[in-house]
Amino acid sequence: MADLMKGKRGLVMGVANERSIAWGIAAALAAEGAELAFSYQGEAFGKRVEPLAASVGSSLLVDVDVNDDASLDAAFARLKAEWGTMDFLIHAIAYSDKAELAGRFIHTSRDNFKNSLAISCFSFIDVARRAADLMPDGGSLLTVTFAGSNRVTPYYNVMGVAKAALESAVRYLANDLGPDGIRVNAVSPGPMKTLAGAAIGGARKTFRHAEANAPLRHNATLEAVGGAAVFLCSDLGACTTGDIVMVDSGYHVLGMPQPDNI
Repeated sequence: MADLMKGKRGLVMGVANERSIAWGIAAALAAEGAELAFSYQGEAFGKRVEPLAASVGSSLLVDVDVNDDASLDAAFARLKAEWGTMDFLIHAIAYSDKAELAGRFIHTSRDNFKNSLAISCFSFIDVARRAADLMPDGGSLLTVTFAGSNRVTPYYNVMGVAKAALESAVRYLANDLGPDGIRVNAVSPGPMKTLAGAAIGGARKTFRHAEANAPLRHNATLEAVGGAAVFLCSDLGACTTGDIVMVDSGYHVLGMPQPDNI
């Protein structure tokens, strides 16, 4: 423990269970001394998050529906009442109708397109605005993306478009908030065995393919993603903003599979 985050407070959004990317990030931040709050949506997820939060010494949980302004306002009002200010926010929230990830992209429905973009992209802008108000001395905003944002990935469909929008939002927010000392970045892990990843068709094949072909010959771990998040949220990342940090064992540099796998 190096205390890189000692004295810093932040909200983690998107923990579903102990295999969530958001949890890997939360655990790494807590190990470096950060004080954490967690959001969840609905009683069922609350029951999953509560013991995880307790394991890192947190009892500050807020029920948040990112599609509901009143819910968001109440959550950040509570954070302000409890803490006054905050130093970082982790956004690991995304959603799309699973049925529309299995078919052809051209059949994306208007309703699912709007819902996917609203939850997976606009929610980051929405929480960034509220979090920035609690960062008078600067801070760090971090979201989670995936390479399907810029390279066609089977079964990803509209989520690829949503992540492309999210990455663009990272750059625009970084420029908007830079004068306030607020840094905005994203981490982009490769395929991981998470609850969200399991919802993507062909997840096991994708995981095995990336593992066999990535330069490091393995997929990202929660610890590796957490380590990248610590860098971006700590003072070590003081001059990094508007960036998409790849944590995929180098898979993104490939133009084709390794020779043995062609």
